Amino acid sequence: MFCPAIGETLLERRLLSLVVGLYGTVDMLGVLFTLFFCVASLFILNIMFGRRRREGEPPLIRGWIPFLGKALEFRKDSYQFLQRVQRKHGDIFTVLIAGKYMTFVMNPLLYPAVIKQGKQLDFHKFTDVAASTAFSYPPMHNERFPGMRERVQKGFLLLQGSALNHLSLRMMENLQLVLRRYFLSKQAEEPDCHWHKEWLYEFCDYVMFEATFLTLYGRPPDTNTDGHKHSLKESWTDGLREDFKKFDRMFPLLLARVPISLLGKTKYVREKLIRFFHPHRMADWVSPSEFIRTRIEMLQQYDELKDLDKAAHHFAILWASVGNTIPACFWCLYHLLSNPQAQASVREEIVGVIGVEEAKAICHHDILITREQLDRMIYLESAVNESLRLSTSSMNIRVVQEDFCLRLNPHSSVCVRKGDIVALCPQSTHQDPDIYLHPQRYIFDRFVEDQKEKTEFYKGDQKVRYYHMPFGSGASMCPGRFFAVNELKQFVCIILLICDMQLAVGQQEAEPDSSRAGLGILPPAHRISFNYRLKQHSRDEWSE
Repeated sequence: MFCPAIGETLLERRLLSLVVGLYGTVDMLGVLFTLFFCVASLFILNIMFGRRRREGEPPLIRGWIPFLGKALEFRKDSYQFLQRVQRKHGDIFTVLIAGKYMTFVMNPLLYPAVIKQGKQLDFHKFTDVAASTAFSYPPMHNERFPGMRERVQKGFLLLQGSALNHLSLRMMENLQLVLRRYFLSKQAEEPDCHWHKEWLYEFCDYVMFEATFLTLYGRPPDTNTDGHKHSLKESWTDGLREDFKKFDRMFPLLLARVPISLLGKTKYVREKLIRFFHPHRMADWVSPSEFIRTRIEMLQQYDELKDLDKAAHHFAILWASVGNTIPACFWCLYHLLSNPQAQASVREEIVGVIGVEEAKAICHHDILITREQLDRMIYLESAVNESLRLSTSSMNIRVVQEDFCLRLNPHSSVCVRKGDIVALCPQSTHQDPDIYLHPQRYIFDRFVEDQKEKTEFYKGDQKVRYYHMPFGSGASMCPGRFFAVNELKQFVCIILLICDMQLAVGQQEAEPDSSRAGLGILPPAHRISFNYRLKQHSRDEWSE
């Protein structure tokens, strides 16, 4: 039987649903209209009030989003973005990126004109502000700290020249120490297994982090670094290394001025890392290098610096010493493992320089490969340089100090404005087919010519002065580059003498993680595994 009350209720519900649906449609249209209005407003405001290109200035690319400009495209893949803009606008152009107008000079033949402009194009203030923000210490360009920047720069001389000889000796000892403990632990875990499988980046990270730390900072007094007394792979640096990786993952965002309060636990991790280097704690450390001792003494002379400020300076040095070295080690080893001919040639050169007996002696005791011997290994140096060429994404940054016209050559100049950034992009040079034949291919002897280091490269018929720039140029050149290259060579030498190695089959080729572009050596975008076994004489000796 039909019930009028129920029928009315059903009709009311249907009418109500219809009304709600109409209101929902109207509401959605309202949201879409609001979004359209906002986007249109931003576009109009950008046109009306955005920066205009002046006469004599390079092409200006602002994007349609105020302040952000082309930041999203640049962040996704800076090199590909710059290549697209270069094809459209030429070798020099200005791009709005996250509130900064950056003028990119893409032609390496024009680099000398930029690099020599030390007065009107400054590097130090920019890096001082960026580093102090990322690592949480007061900027050095401050009247409270007279002469600090100059004294810091002078201290870096202890990472090169004759002072590097002692550091090189320490690094050789520490690399062998860490590797022996690592390999002994694997033998203990898998005594019947000759071939072991590991992740390549994690292996490089484990070895280079601790070896570099021991070489520069020494160690706390309550730690034991005797590789023969450790049956496990765990190290007292493991916790420090894990915290470092957490901080490093957020480092690009810190440099981009993202407030640390928005980055989860990054502030807590940074404070923990800084406290690890507290001056009262470091005072008891065993065998710090002359470089670190000198730095401690220098910082102690500034009473305005708090203890945690001094600790933050030491933490910054840790990042500088391993932040790029670890991915560089990965690529050096990966490329050699990917190219059996390269691996065999480099190993043959190493044995030829140090001698067969010394090469075998590494299974009995630590060996010493001197800097002079490393300098004679031209194929090793070429292999390292080639890996750096393929993996470097750093940008050379200068801040314009005043409005002026930058003369690029006798026939042309461009005008730049105070506060803007002028940037060189070494990656575009390293990937230029006019300079490097097959630029995307790994050619281990690319930097060897007539059994000597090759130092002349040309673009067309013009010699390129800055053809290889993994460590920057001019005032922005990395002061620790000699130490870094030296330890890369040492790492490769020891690994190739101790192990047989090969990449695991059935995995895709390693690709660089472009999300960290602009910060130096790109890490791999995904994990790569490899197999290794100790050479026969090492297995026999170490198993006893």
